[in-house]
Amino acid sequence: MSDTVVITETKTLPYSFTLPVVGGAGAFFGLFVGTAQGSGLLGVVIGFVLCAALAWVALSLAGVKNEKGFKWGCIALFLVAGFLVGGAPGLVLGGLFGWFLGWFIYWIGRGRYRMFLPPYLTGGQVLWHYSFRVICGAIFVFLITPILVVMPLSFNAENFFTFTPEMLSFDPAGYSLRHYRDFFSSAEWQQALRNSLMIAPVATLLAVGFGTLAAIGLSQPHVPFRQAIMAILISPMIVPLIISAAGMYFFYSRIGLQGTYVGVVLAHAALGIPFVIITVTATLVGFDRSLTRAAANMGANPVTTFFRVQMPLILPGVISGGLFAFITSFDEVVVVLFVGSANQQTLPWQMFTGLREQISPTILAVATILVGISIVLLTTVELLRRRSERLRGLSPG
Repeated sequence: MSDTVVITETKTLPYSFTLPVVGGAGAFFGLFVGTAQGSGLLGVVIGFVLCAALAWVALSLAGVKNEKGFKWGCIALFLVAGFLVGGAPGLVLGGLFGWFLGWFIYWIGRGRYRMFLPPYLTGGQVLWHYSFRVICGAIFVFLITPILVVMPLSFNAENFFTFTPEMLSFDPAGYSLRHYRDFFSSAEWQQALRNSLMIAPVATLLAVGFGTLAAIGLSQPHVPFRQAIMAILISPMIVPLIISAAGMYFFYSRIGLQGTYVGVVLAHAALGIPFVIITVTATLVGFDRSLTRAAANMGANPVTTFFRVQMPLILPGVISGGLFAFITSFDEVVVVLFVGSANQQTLPWQMFTGLREQISPTILAVATILVGISIVLLTTVELLRRRSERLRGLSPG
């Protein structure tokens, strides 16, 4: 039986607890608003006092019966305040903060934050429970914010890398698809795209083939020095990329592969093999080896056993590793700068060149397209991971 107890409603908590907590949240948001207006300290003070006062009004005057009306009033108040301070963007942010504050006041003040927590948790444990989630959320926002900034900028109607006044005021004239049209109509960008599509799939096939065979071989208990061999095979994933690129350059220049299509493909395959080995090895952990022995007893040769018995079960891991290898090859720029030539100028190489020689917002459009492709591929990887767990009985169906 689960220890979680669902509490439908509790009494109002003391103001000595509720007001400082709600005021602290207001001070946190007030810091950003005040800093944008030139005085962070003033924003902290105003945010703390305003939110604490609203919490007192909500719990003392409005009460639970008028909870919905207070929330709408809170949204309206911050919509007006946001518009006066920051115009149209401030209107949107103000409305979102008003909605959050109206919900947060009652969530804290009525003790609803304990509704889905075990009743025996101490105050410190409850604090850590939510602090951990806030920290993880802050890290996620820190990582995802650069992507969220790039994507709207790709629709800029001007040749700028910053938000124009028209964009900030949500004026349709400030937005355009011109940079996407430049990408699809430019001969240089299209050649770079063709080079990437010629290199990445072939490198992925090589990485999947060699990586899958290596993972199956290293999963056998009788293979000597398995740990050492595994460490060597996944070393391209650990060694700094600039060192790997320099080493490949000197090695390929000696054997005549530097500056050739084959050299770039082999280099990208070497970078993708560790991802295939790791994902296939993880899939093989739950593989029932009695199935291969049963197939052998029925007269199947090793090749037939692999494709008819083993491969269907480890296929999610193989495909996941292949997708990671494809992303690695498609987004890689350092190695191709060392190993490739002008004839193998890939899409990331063209972006790097564009940043150095000509600052073109088309780079933002290409970056947005690559982000979209990565999201689709990573979503596919997650779906395959869940399917693999279901096949191995590690998660409910």
